[in-house]
Amino acid sequence: MEEFMQIDLDTKKRVKLVANTVRKKILLMAFSAGQSSAHIGGALSSADIISTLYETVFKINKKNIHDEEKDRFILSKGHGCLTYYAILNHLGFITDDELLTFEKDGSILLGHPVKNRDKGIEFSNGSLGMGLSIGVGLAIGYKRLNKKNNVYVILGDGECNEGSVWESFMCANKFNLDNLFVFIDNNKFQQTGSNDEILINNNLNDKLSAFGWNAKKINGHSIEEIYDFLVTNKNNQKPNIAICETIKGKGVSFIENNNDWHHTVLTKKNYDIAINELNKNEA
Repeated sequence: MEEFMQIDLDTKKRVKLVANTVRKKILLMAFSAGQSSAHIGGALSSADIISTLYETVFKINKKNIHDEEKDRFILSKGHGCLTYYAILNHLGFITDDELLTFEKDGSILLGHPVKNRDKGIEFSNGSLGMGLSIGVGLAIGYKRLNKKNNVYVILGDGECNEGSVWESFMCANKFNLDNLFVFIDNNKFQQTGSNDEILINNNLNDKLSAFGWNAKKINGHSIEEIYDFLVTNKNNQKPNIAICETIKGKGVSFIENNNDWHHTVLTKKNYDIAINELNKNEA
């Protein structure tokens, strides 16, 4: 059995609770959006990744959000922004009232994140495939300036169909970007079907290892494995990437692996059923 860097029990319990809270906030925003609908499945699949990252190594708060010496985070799969908004609400950047304005006229919380550093959103993202390019550029800049900043990026697996992603994969090793940490949310679905139906892209671990990355396949719902990836792969002269095996819609039984929930309306009945399931997870 593979051993992982141990995360202390109290931290693990806290992260699990935060991830469950994030999922409930995702559903609340989706329900509040009404007929505007929301990207639900892919938000739920990345909740454990983003919760572990923000609750362990990626420390931000209102006092340091404008500090140029801190680490940076880019949500490249911008349509998964419900997860992003939820964790920023948990950290106090986004208010509860603002959370309820998701996708409404005049809201700062749109269907893809729009840069608003005061709210903890440091990069806009709409077109898929752009986030990793930005991350590589930042990581190169920090290397050249001899800065210690790390850059964290979350990609979607369907997003990896984009050519710009593969250009970034090629560049990262050339510049020895061991300050770059990338997660692929490998939930095996994209907007119009399964990955196998749209474009088979298997063996990402082998492909990225061949591209010179420190690549590792992990359980994207295991706090221990996510934490291990974040803390054990530093200063190795290689960019770091975790292919996270996840379940689309994780945490809500009728949404899990059901691509009808990629982007849809959440009714009051389904909202109540889903929240009840998540509440039982905390019991």
